[in-house]
Amino acid sequence: MAIRYGKRVYHCGPSETVLEALRRQGVELAYSCTKGTCQTCMLRADGGAVPPEAQAELKDTLRAQGYFLPCVCVPGQDLELAPPDGEAGFFPALVMEAERLAEDVRRLRLRQIKPLSYRAGQFIHLRRADGLLRSYSLASLPGRDRDLELHVKYLRGGRMTTWIFQDLRPGERVEIRGPSGSCFYTEDRPEQPLLLIGTGTGLAPLMGIARDALNRGHTGPIHLYHGTRDPGGLYQKLELEWWATQHGNFHFVPCLSGAEVPRDCRMGRADEVAFAAHPDLGGWRVFLCGCPPMVHAAKKRAYLAGADLAQIHADPFELRDLGESAKSRKSPLPQ
Repeated sequence: MAIRYGKRVYHCGPSETVLEALRRQGVELAYSCTKGTCQTCMLRADGGAVPPEAQAELKDTLRAQGYFLPCVCVPGQDLELAPPDGEAGFFPALVMEAERLAEDVRRLRLRQIKPLSYRAGQFIHLRRADGLLRSYSLASLPGRDRDLELHVKYLRGGRMTTWIFQDLRPGERVEIRGPSGSCFYTEDRPEQPLLLIGTGTGLAPLMGIARDALNRGHTGPIHLYHGTRDPGGLYQKLELEWWATQHGNFHFVPCLSGAEVPRDCRMGRADEVAFAAHPDLGGWRVFLCGCPPMVHAAKKRAYLAGADLAQIHADPFELRDLGESAKSRKSPLPQ
């Protein structure tokens, strides 16, 4: 297939995605997850039809304008492409707070210039002035929190996180787009048991989901398992323990997989501890967020434990290899 992008025409192999073909031929594109989740790589088709799966995760208004996700688009015909409008879906937000929650975790609170309709647990795209774009999940609760809350983990060599940790200050402006993602609570079955498993800053969307469920009067048990290697990574432990004292149906289990495990934490990975405690998940709703290997393995394990596949909601924090990206500098580094 032929792909016209800018002033050149590029060849796309029969099983290649548009993103793979363009990058193979030296085109520099912003991208992150490569799985159609983060929407960082979104482009617009001005000519030719893209397959439906390349637009499945986009809003109706974006699909109508020809936008699609090149990372999951294997074209069936020649395409003429354009980059997305610089302002398509983006609007400014003011940084209200950049608070340190742990040695390697910052909480950003962003105030929207215009109201953002979202559900706790979804994610937004954050763009700085030079166009660098990353995706972060929402821990805030619409209708209760004035500002959007993001938890950002520092990654050595990451351009966005280095900037957030070293240079970003309250009062500065950024741009946001969203929301995206289907990992959020719905109130159709308030008696249903909920199992939430997260690693690292995968805790952010799970906190939002748990708060949303409690705020909407969920009566079934809510079990949240948060795992990391070292005690310092359990960055919201005291707050979550306080939640458990305020809500009889909310249960929090901090998990540590390293050598140092305090008496008030469980030893082992969060998913292992959770599945050992809940071997039968028939009728449960499951939320999985964080490290991709954990999320993918836990999704399969939850299904084998009896959870309906439609009741398993997963948000893997997909990242590219930092070492490779740092050497090439051909594309934005992960978060």
